[in-house]
Amino acid sequence: MSLLDRDGLTEREFLAQYRPGDYERPSVAADMVIFTVTDAERDSYRKLPEKELRILLIRRGGHPFLGKWALPGGFVRPDETTEQAAARELLEETGVGDVYLEQLYTFSDTGRDPRGWVMSCSYMALINSGQLELKAGDDADDAAWFQVSYRLLREQKELLEDGYIKTLEYELKLSGEEELTAVVARTVTVKAASTGTDYKIVSSDGLAFDHAKIIAYATERLRGKVNYTDIALHLMPKLFTLTELQQVYEVILDKELLKAAFRRKVADLVAETDHFTENAGHRPSRLYRRKVVD
Repeated sequence: MSLLDRDGLTEREFLAQYRPGDYERPSVAADMVIFTVTDAERDSYRKLPEKELRILLIRRGGHPFLGKWALPGGFVRPDETTEQAAARELLEETGVGDVYLEQLYTFSDTGRDPRGWVMSCSYMALINSGQLELKAGDDADDAAWFQVSYRLLREQKELLEDGYIKTLEYELKLSGEEELTAVVARTVTVKAASTGTDYKIVSSDGLAFDHAKIIAYATERLRGKVNYTDIALHLMPKLFTLTELQQVYEVILDKELLKAAFRRKVADLVAETDHFTENAGHRPSRLYRRKVVD
């Protein structure tokens, strides 16, 4: 026996008369924060190259934000999930398909897109730079990698009767074909019964939409997960030295790490191989690989 609703309708009858057009619906985009780590230019053959954390941006070839730089992405098609849309955009922009991909957050602030009600389901991808093959999409004039700098500018704390509000302002600097800058504020409200976090763009120069906020969110996610997962290993080639791995950790965290403590930290994440570096201008170093755990 079919259940009846308050109007005396079965589910089949309800769906037959339901009109989706009675309710305004948002467009949904999948935007990608694609990280890679590259070698900076070396001053000396015998000196190990420094690492740089980079993200992929595209220069918009159409309105809105014509000529501004934006994260790669696009609208989700009716026949795909947001994750499928993200994977499609990733493949179209980089030529890479089988990489680390995780959902970040759904950004749904009103007015975030001048075209109307557009929600962004954002994703983070990590790519070994040796895999890359750049090509700008249909709505882009150019695609380029930008070095990421994300540093705390100031911090303030306000006490409440049952908690506090802490606001941290960060400077986001993206260096590449141009220098793009933004200031993003992260406000954490802690009360006895709840905790909330809000991001706000204080200023943004050269970046489209609210993408400065999305990049800030992704950078903090990456830094946080580096401390308790093997996420950094997804930025490495198949074989690497421990020194190269430490450099990647340091460029993500934006701080130097003690060698002995770092090697203890990653001991369970990597496996040594029988291979060594060659023609590196210094004594050969053992190569390691990511340890795959069942």
